[in-house]
This record gives sequence, C-alpha cells and structure tokens, in this order.
Amino acid sequence: MSSFERLGRLVHRRRRWVIAGWAVVLLVALPLAPRAASALRAGGFTLDRLESAQARSLLERELGLPSSALVLVYTSATESAGSPTFEATTRAAAAAIARAPHVTGLLSHSLAPDQVSADRTTAYDIVLLDLAPDDSPDALPGVRAQLASLPTGPVQVSLAGGPAFYGDIQSVSEADLRRSEVISLPLAALALLLVFGSVVAAGLPLAVGGGAVVVSLAVIWVVANVTQMSIFVLNLATLLGLGLGVDYALLMTSRFREELRRRPANGPSSSGGEASAGRVAVAVEVTVATAGRAVFFSGLTVLLGLTGLILFEFPILRSVGIAGAIVVGLTVSAALTLLPALLSVIGDRLDALRVRPIGTSDDGDGPWSRLARRVMERPVAVFIPTLAILVILGLPFLHVRFNAPDASILPVAVPSRAAFDVLDREFGAGRFAPLYLAIRTSGAATDPANVAALYDYSRRLADDPRITRVDSYVDIDPRLKRTQYQLMYAAPGGPPDRFVATSLAATTKGDLTLFTLTTPYGPNADPARALVAALRASAGPLARPTGTSVLVGGGAADVVDVVDGMTAEFPRTALFIFVSTYLVLFVLLRSVVLPLKALVMNTLSIVAAFGALVWIFQDGNLSALLGFQPLGYVETTQPVILFCILFGLSMDYEVFLLSRMKEVWDRTGDNTEAVARGLERSGRIVTSAALIVVVVAGSFAFADIVLIKAIGLGVAISVALDATVVRALLVPATMRLLGDRNWWMPARLERWMTGRLPTSEAETEASVR
Repeated sequence: MSSFERLGRLVHRRRRWVIAGWAVVLLVALPLAPRAASALRAGGFTLDRLESAQARSLLERELGLPSSALVLVYTSATESAGSPTFEATTRAAAAAIARAPHVTGLLSHSLAPDQVSADRTTAYDIVLLDLAPDDSPDALPGVRAQLASLPTGPVQVSLAGGPAFYGDIQSVSEADLRRSEVISLPLAALALLLVFGSVVAAGLPLAVGGGAVVVSLAVIWVVANVTQMSIFVLNLATLLGLGLGVDYALLMTSRFREELRRRPANGPSSSGGEASAGRVAVAVEVTVATAGRAVFFSGLTVLLGLTGLILFEFPILRSVGIAGAIVVGLTVSAALTLLPALLSVIGDRLDALRVRPIGTSDDGDGPWSRLARRVMERPVAVFIPTLAILVILGLPFLHVRFNAPDASILPVAVPSRAAFDVLDREFGAGRFAPLYLAIRTSGAATDPANVAALYDYSRRLADDPRITRVDSYVDIDPRLKRTQYQLMYAAPGGPPDRFVATSLAATTKGDLTLFTLTTPYGPNADPARALVAALRASAGPLARPTGTSVLVGGGAADVVDVVDGMTAEFPRTALFIFVSTYLVLFVLLRSVVLPLKALVMNTLSIVAAFGALVWIFQDGNLSALLGFQPLGYVETTQPVILFCILFGLSMDYEVFLLSRMKEVWDRTGDNTEAVARGLERSGRIVTSAALIVVVVAGSFAFADIVLIKAIGLGVAISVALDATVVRALLVPATMRLLGDRNWWMPARLERWMTGRLPTSEAETEASVR
C-alpha cells in the first residue's frame, strides 16, 4: 500500500476531525489575514554588499548624509515664490513638518535659489528623515497629519520622494488586491459552475483555494513580523493561492467523480457488500492515491520554482519566494487533506444543484482524444508552425531594457506621482537623482596634495557634458583657483570663512570626501548608466585620481547595481530550478526523456510571455487599451518572478497531462494510445484549470500599479498559451515524433527505482482497485 493510499484511507476515516481541524485553523487565521498588508513593506531592491549601498552607508555613517528624505513641493497658479502669501504658506508648512516624528531637518528653498523653478510657480524643500529607505513610509502619517492642520489657500503643498512613493505603492497595492478579488472571484465561480455543472462541485475548489489564501496571509503576517516581506507578495499570494487551489481541486474532484462513475450505486461494482459508503471510501482512496500523487509532485515542482527566488539575496525576490512557498505548501496540504475529507462527507451528492447536464462518457475517445490523434497523424506539419509562433512571440525580448522602478509605475493621479511629474517638468529628472562619490585619499582630504588632486578631478568631471554640476569642498566658489583652495584649507584653525568651514564639515571628514554630481538624466536613462560605468572605470578621462579609492552611489548607480546584481544571480537560480524539476519529474514519470521534453515545452511558453511583456510594457503597445503609460523598460524583478512562477504553473499542467498518459502507457505500452487517452482525460481539466488562472491573473490587468498589471498579464498570457497551443498541439506532436523513446529508462535505474522509490501512479491505482 502506497503512502498516498494510506493518506486517503486515513483522511476518509477521520474526515470530520480533518474538517474540524481546518475550521479551527481558519478561525485563528481570519483575524490575522487582513493585517498582512500592514506588516509588508515597499522597497527591498538593494543589498548592503552593492557598491552603491556601500557608498551611501559610508557617507551616512561618517558624514551624516541623511538616510532618507521627503520632498515638500509647493505650487501655485496665482502666487509666485518670494511673494508674501507664497512664503507664508511655505514657512507654516516647514514649521508644521518640523514637529512630525522622524523629521531631523529641512533644507529650505529660501536658502537655495535653485530649488525655485524658472517661472517661480513651483518650489520645493527637502525634509530629512532618520529612517532607512525601506522604513521611511513610517514617517508619512505624522507628516500628513501636520500638513492637514494647515489652512487651505492659493499655494498647494504635496509630497514627493522615495518615502511618499513607497507609501503610495503600499496603499495602491491594497486597493489593487481588493479590485482584483471583486473581479476575479465572481468570474472564477461562474467558470467553475460551467466546468463542473453543479453548485456543490464548483464550491469545493473555491473553498480549498479561498481557505488556503486566508491561512497563507495569516502566516505571511507572522513571518513579516520577523523578516522583511515585500508589499508585492500580497497580490501574488492571492494569485497563487486561488490559482493553485482551484487547479488541484479540479484535478482531484474530477478524479473523484470519475471513480464514482466506475462504481455505480446499483451496478455490478457495488455487489459483494459494497454499499454506498464503501463506494465513496474507495473513490476517495483512489483519488488521493492517483490524483493526490499528481498534486503532490505538481506542488513540489511549483515549490521548487518559487524556492529559486529564495536563492536571491535581494529582499523583494526572497520575500516573494518565501510567501510563494507558504502558499504552495498550504494549498497542497489543503488539497490532500481538507478536500478528500469534504469529498468523503459529500459523496454522491457531489453533483447536487446542477446548472447544466453532466456527461458520463469515459470511453477515452472524446474531442481531446480526436484532436490528439489528428495532430499525431501530421506531427511535423503541426510542430514546425506551432514552434515558429512561440518563437516569434518571444522575439521582442531580444531588445529588452532592464531598469529599476520609479514613480512612473504609479498612475498619474496618485499624489506622489503627480508631485514627481511637477518636479520632473520644472527641474528635470536628474535634480532628484544625483550621483554620490565617496572618495578616500591617502592622508587627510585637506592636505595640499589631496586638495590639488581632487580639484583637478572635479574640473575633469565638470567638463563632461553628462554632468551639469559638481558640489564638493573644492567647488565652493568658481572664482577660487587650486592654490587658493590649498592655502585656505592649510590655514591654522581651518578656513576663516564661516560658510566655507560649514561646507567643508559637511563634505569631508579625515580622509573621506563627498562629491555630489548632478546630471540632466533620471536614474533609468542610458546616458546616466554609461556615466556610472565611466566613473567606475580604472582608465579614461573620469578615472579616479592616483592614490584614491572611489565608491559611486546614488541615482543611476543604484539602478546599475540592482540590475547587474539580479542578472548575475539569475543563472544560479535557473540552474537550480531546471535540475531539481528534472529530478522530480524523473521520479514521477520513470523516464529520462520526458522530463527534459517538459522543461523545453515550459521554457517556450515562458519565452513567449517574456516577449509579450516587452512588446506591451516596454514598447507601449496596447497601453491605451490597458490604461497605463509605457515605461520604456522592463522592471528587473518582473522576468525573474515570472520565470519562477510560470515555470511552476506550467509544470503543474505538464504533471497533470503526463501522469494520465503514463497510466495508459503502463497498461498498454502503446505511445499513441497513451497520448490520445491521456489528453482526453486531462485536457478538459487542464484547460479548465488554466481558464481559472487566466481569470484570476487577468483581473490584475485592472491594477493601477504597472508592475502588478505586467505580472498578472504575463501569467495570463503564458498560462493561456501553455494550456492551448503547447499542451494541445506541441505536446502531442513531439510525443509522436519521439515515439516509444519518450518512455526510455535504463534497466539498471528502473530496478533501483522500483526497489527504493514510491510506486508509480498506475501501480498505486491497481493496488487500490
């Protein structure tokens, strides 16, 4: 007796205890699940080991560079900066902000004329905070409360900058999730009614998927109080929980219905003392032993894909992987325990409250079988054009541009995005994304030799057309020459001028010097990234002075390091997923060839989804229809997250399909028959499961955050292609072309596996029967 058979028997015997146990877990989870969003954080896009992070940490620690900052934006259609009304409003705002928690200082536009726009209708102050960037949204409630106390007038006050951006991401993500649930749940319920044909049967997948999501969110809340978890896991947890819960419930409920039909209550199979309860018991055991086994291995492949994200050091990816593992683990557990227990209680009432006629044919020669046979009659004629279509869909990915997210991922109506657009229009994108150079010299920075070297370095930087301004202790007054700076800093007691002394203290300490470079470019612009490469090069006009070390941080340097870091870590993750998934499928299918073919099939649908991602969100096609502004790039984490999620979901369907094919192959030894009958018995389930996932994922197309919209559409496109073009056409064609070689297994490995590993699905089913 296999372990899955024993599990099915145990769950059936203890069905009421199992249901009661899950009910208790749900009651505990219900008050915790809604709190998950409050424990999640935006950010998580950087690492301490990156050069840009090291530069910032060094400057914060030794020179007091603020950890994070808000931008207080003042705009008016009737008043201009400097007018009594305008300045009265800004002074009142500054005074109010100073009373808010976590505010440590304010850099006022009244002391910096460059913080006033050319037409004087816009000005800004910089509010310094004592919080790390990922924690900076915690300052927003206090700041907003202070601003709310100000009287309204002709000058509008708004917030921009990283903390406001992260805070709005959090609130908009929660709104996106609520919207997607309102859209997807009714559509999923309708689709399940059409698939199952009865209210009772359709309710089971929603119960399993919904229960798994609730418990998962509660567990995520617990984990998020221990380690940093990204706000984006909120949407992905719902997508995975509902999608996988419905997938697994569909597979097992369909198998249970199939097993009940094989044992009609008044038929020959019920003779010999097999009463109705006995029929249900055997049906549950067979369902868990066969479909449950497929669910376990399917969940394992999905889990492996998401575990690949945990291998990344970046908190955002690692947290998505942790949350995904939690969701998959709980969903599989619910499918293998709660669902069989519910089926045991419902029994013959599974098809109660029918909404359409429910077919009873199980001859294996239905529409899916006929499609498979037609494809296998002309495998080459189907294989070549189908493959060409998938490759063509993936071609746009060849010109992908990776970048980090900025305020442009938010809708234009969101306050921080609107303020960002005002600042971008009036002051240019580069003003708020400067580059920082943390320069170490041999000896004190004020030594004459170091002053001369850094003076020359500053002038070389200023001569570069990509740099509009250099701020440092050798750029205080453009009228001063090299020797004058040397004499001034060598004077006993330091510079006599108070302003110079203050600037020196803010930009140097011992052998550390800060250079701030302003460029015309935003952090995602290609010229800015090229400038970072030139600054880090060991040779060239921007190479660091001899005897110094330079760390480049801020602006485009953050983007370059994040993109390069994730790109460098991805091959390791992909290799882990490929190898581990191959081994799991090898154990499940007892074949050397089929797991490899499955990996290739999955990769094709994922590549097609990546191409669509570039074509839509980078190139801007369909942007008007989908309601977003083209980004001009693909956010770096999207392909990584999509790859890990889609690889698992696609393998999910592959396991459903190939496990049914293997059942027939083990009985008949006929490859053509195995493909036709396997597709017939799994095609409807796979297509139905994919339809639900497409509905749930597609609902995120209505999200306001472009990243969530892109991931939802990417999942929907890939799953739709995978369940139709790949499974219905490409798989039968390749199975026919490979013939019996699909099932090849070295005899020595076969003998070893037979003695050491769990029995195959067909052997398990036979033992139960």
